[in-house]
Amino acid sequence: MMALSPADAPSQFDAGFAPAAPAPTLPRAPLRLSCVVPAHNEAANLEAFVRALAQAVQAFTDDYEIVIVNDGSRDATHDIALRLAQELPLRYLALSRNFGKEAGLSAGIDHARGNAVLLIDADFQHPLALLPQMFALWQSGYDMVYGVIADRGAESGAKRLGTDLFYRLMNAGNKVKVPPNAGDFRWMDRKVVDALKALPERNRFMKGLYAWVGFKSAALPFVPHERAGGVSSFNLRHLGSLALSGLTSFTTLPLRVWSMVGGLISLAALAYGLWIAIATLVFGNALDGWPTLAASIMLFSGVQLMSIGILGEYIGRIYEEVKRRPIYLVAHDEDRSPLREPPP
Repeated sequence: MMALSPADAPSQFDAGFAPAAPAPTLPRAPLRLSCVVPAHNEAANLEAFVRALAQAVQAFTDDYEIVIVNDGSRDATHDIALRLAQELPLRYLALSRNFGKEAGLSAGIDHARGNAVLLIDADFQHPLALLPQMFALWQSGYDMVYGVIADRGAESGAKRLGTDLFYRLMNAGNKVKVPPNAGDFRWMDRKVVDALKALPERNRFMKGLYAWVGFKSAALPFVPHERAGGVSSFNLRHLGSLALSGLTSFTTLPLRVWSMVGGLISLAALAYGLWIAIATLVFGNALDGWPTLAASIMLFSGVQLMSIGILGEYIGRIYEEVKRRPIYLVAHDEDRSPLREPPP
């Protein structure tokens, strides 16, 4: 496992982001930690993970809560969470259906009461051994400490290529840079949590929102563990949908690129038309126009359909936003947390 010490951890400024704010001169308030654990069909892992998480957190604070968000699971996740709520300082939120991980994270963030919030998956892939370092960095003045995957060697070449292309497109010409390979595994100060809660959009791309709110941040590289049990619910279709949501939510690059493509095609068509006119006038060659006309119609029809599709994605996002439906709905709230109210 690769990790940086608090002294070596890079800030946002070191990573090429906006200059980091100066570290606070006053010490942090005593830690009241909310651990947000999104869960979708995690019956094979949930109990063992929550108990391991509680043990890891107790090494540096007894003032904590675990917020489990059940995102429409169809296995025994609900029953296991209810049983754990009888034994541990836990708040259990069962959403009314599967709204997606981004909505599940938002639900956990909205209901967290601590002055620091930890986001962590329930499948043991996020190393609990990094929590003391995250805590130390938070104490030293960082408002957000996030994990960065240091080695994607276990992933397929196609997935690595797609991930690299996504981050290049996302950050191309964008003022807000999303750190490549940084996921949802992160420790956030209350001010970051409140900033995230103030963002109104319904189409949530959390990695982009973490970057957009800013604040002084540090990265901790890590190698993900093997999934302890069960099967990941994130397949290529979900990843593709999330990538599309991220691109349409945080950059207008597709619109700009397609505008340039349209301009280039127009110039090419103009040049070809001039060449035909010159060839006819100078050499007297009357070219047979039917194949050229048919090919041109097919080309421009495809370009127009792709353009409409790109515009449709952006218009669809606008349509979803103006309806202002809730990001999620809570069907059951089992509140056994010792933390009563968020700090002012």
